Amino acid sequence: MAENQNPNRLTTAAGRPIWDNQNSQTAGPRGPVLLQDYLLHEKLAHFNRERIPERVVHAKGSGAYGTFTVTQDLTQYTRAKVFSEVGKQTRVFLRFSTVGGEKGSADTERDPRGFAVKFYTEEGNWDLVGNNTPVFFVKDPVKFPDFIHTQKRDPFTNCKSATAMWDFWSLNPESLHQVLILMSDRGTPYGYRHMHGFGSHTFSFINKDNERFYVKFHFITQQGIKNFSAEEATAMKGIDPDFAQRDLVEAIEKGDFPRWTLKVQIMPQADAATYRINPFDLTKVWPHADYPLHELGVLELNENPVNYHAHVEQAAFAPAHVVDGIGYSPDKMLQGRLLGYPDAQRYRLGTNYEHLPVNRCPYGFSNYQRDGQMALGDNGGAGPNYFPNSFDGPQEDHSVGEPAEELHGLADRYDRNAPGENDHYSQPGNLFRLMTPEAQRNTIENIVGAMSGVTGPKREEILQRQLCHWFRADIGLGMAIAQGLNVNITMPAHHAPAAATV
Repeated sequence: MAENQNPNRLTTAAGRPIWDNQNSQTAGPRGPVLLQDYLLHEKLAHFNRERIPERVVHAKGSGAYGTFTVTQDLTQYTRAKVFSEVGKQTRVFLRFSTVGGEKGSADTERDPRGFAVKFYTEEGNWDLVGNNTPVFFVKDPVKFPDFIHTQKRDPFTNCKSATAMWDFWSLNPESLHQVLILMSDRGTPYGYRHMHGFGSHTFSFINKDNERFYVKFHFITQQGIKNFSAEEATAMKGIDPDFAQRDLVEAIEKGDFPRWTLKVQIMPQADAATYRINPFDLTKVWPHADYPLHELGVLELNENPVNYHAHVEQAAFAPAHVVDGIGYSPDKMLQGRLLGYPDAQRYRLGTNYEHLPVNRCPYGFSNYQRDGQMALGDNGGAGPNYFPNSFDGPQEDHSVGEPAEELHGLADRYDRNAPGENDHYSQPGNLFRLMTPEAQRNTIENIVGAMSGVTGPKREEILQRQLCHWFRADIGLGMAIAQGLNVNITMPAHHAPAAATV
């Protein structure tokens, strides 16, 4: 094997030097990610293949079947048949999960929680794949593998590393909003029944007139928000590391069916170009004062799977799975997940993962895909495996489709935190100031405890850099954390990332 001539130069696996490993290539600063961005593909594809056989992220989960019932008429915004009339019911499967831990990790870890819903609709399966938070740590998919590596095990010690986590977060101030939520009591929810769920990304509604609206989905728990304190969560790891799994199964078994109200924020497409916040930035929320919540329906879980592996472990979700009347948006993280999630499922379960009972559309499907691992059923029988053909194979349906979406801008790797996109502090600061005094105290204690785990020769630099971000969000928050860490704020401002410099 040839010796690496320049080990400090970042390259692709084929040796091509990389000039920007921070930003995906997009059509304009706010446009969608381009298919030609091979660096993004290589990073995501390699990332999806790093672990076998469990999921790389969301490895430990719980799931149940249930129903979604439409309670309000929003047909003026979407023609999706799942929402076609009040009272309409659709069978669903919902998988909850922790994110960073392995399959054997504890349910009460401080971690976001996955909230993935599969709607079995007559027009195909719709997967709404989200979390229990409305935002995320990064807003460009090229950053995702690097972020997850910091949440996994250190390649030298094989232990979780607070140093890696805070080093990454301090170098990526866009993460501050999600980190603040994670460090609050909502970072340790009391099982899965007492937390909200969010689609997180910006999606589209398309109505019968082919008009597009941008939307965000919110599942509001009817059980009420309930969280563990940090001490309670730590204690429960030893008492019952499967607490959330047990709590969900037992509640459903005794008929205490958990419910969530599905609500949606709706933004007319024309607003997106002029709204004061980038509506496609996954690290930001849309203020409810500008775009209020509209009730859509109620989701109820009322059936435990009869076999965990067959239904929960083999469940496969992908935000690429939408139905007519629901579409995507230029949300960069969503665009990356459209590629990454189906690719992860093909790797983990095989190319025909959608043939498995939990993933199969109960209303059937017809296409020209044949063969491969687990080609269940008759594999297309004697029918042709190409299109077009003269043998009465399935044909295109020209009654569905989406309106054209205007794109603009030169293809480039635009700085995701360029001026106008670099306010990482207003929303976290506002969130902290909305907390009760008790919630603020708990959040500060959790942050101090977590940052105290930073070790090594870069400890002081990492702490100072992260403290700069806390100060910019809220002076009182920054002072309290610095006091808790016994740190004097003396580090020069050049230690903060350029995009975050005030």
